[in-house]
Amino acid sequence: MRRPILAITMGDPAGIGPEIVVGTLKNFDLEAEALVIGDWKVLSEAERILGVTIPWKEAHFPLEGKGPFLLDLANVPMDSFSWGKVSAMCGRASFAYIEKAVEIVLSGLADGVVTAPVNKEALHAASVPYIGHTEILEALTKAKEALTMFQVGNLRVFFFTRHVPLKEAVERVKKESLGHFIRLVFAYLGALGVQKPRVAVAALNPHAGEGGLLGKEEEEEIRPAVELAQKEGYDISGPYPADSVFFFAFQGRFDAVISLYHDQGHIATKCLDFYRTVSVTLGLPFIRTSPDHGTAFDIAGKGVARYESMYEACRVAAQYAPLYAPPLENGT
Repeated sequence: MRRPILAITMGDPAGIGPEIVVGTLKNFDLEAEALVIGDWKVLSEAERILGVTIPWKEAHFPLEGKGPFLLDLANVPMDSFSWGKVSAMCGRASFAYIEKAVEIVLSGLADGVVTAPVNKEALHAASVPYIGHTEILEALTKAKEALTMFQVGNLRVFFFTRHVPLKEAVERVKKESLGHFIRLVFAYLGALGVQKPRVAVAALNPHAGEGGLLGKEEEEEIRPAVELAQKEGYDISGPYPADSVFFFAFQGRFDAVISLYHDQGHIATKCLDFYRTVSVTLGLPFIRTSPDHGTAFDIAGKGVARYESMYEACRVAAQYAPLYAPPLENGT
């Protein structure tokens, strides 16, 4: 069985993406082949900053032999390039890397996508009509619904809401939509090869609402959604107080936790291990992973960015890519 090929995007050229890609490749010992899509001049500068040399091979498809392979889009003029600066040029470049990665994977020439961070301001400056990776990937693949899962160690966290204000996230907690999301979570755990998954739902309010004393959502929306899913045969329980459920899942009591809003799950995973938390996008025709952090313009080009989350993103992609068989209703 051949090793999976990972299409790795360089991210925003002015961010830490080039450095963490180079750092990952310097330590790449995974059962996978790396195909980097980016700009050779910027990557060469990252190599110089880090004091390493990557034995690149020019990408010719279909890929043969052992990488790392480089597909150089040559779209960053160095005379107008600066580390750590928001620019339309870098926004356009980072979008082009994603487009090419999707094209390659959908053509069957690679098996999964690993993305280095992009910058939302740079994308906006470049008139890219999407706020971030998930929205871009949904549009490029025509996926009906994308889910975000964070993984750190054996803890998996699914996000019921993502980039919305907290007030709006609370308003979205309704039994019908949560019930639909629960079914999706089980479908995608199965797509990742998790047998007979056990899932917990984190509560929205302190102490899971204390029977309605600290909030009504648990009794009126969350618990009814959980009970209906149980009747349908799903091994799901909750809502559990959010200050304990992630710990119990990390200890192995559950295979995944549903986080009801962005920071709830982010805090839990990143406090466990900030540098090894990985974001996984499900609902696409392929597996996509990324580090759990942003472009970090304040340290870009200084040789101090840590590559561990990018390495872990590659490791998780290599783990799941051969298994991933997304449900047909999500545009696959």
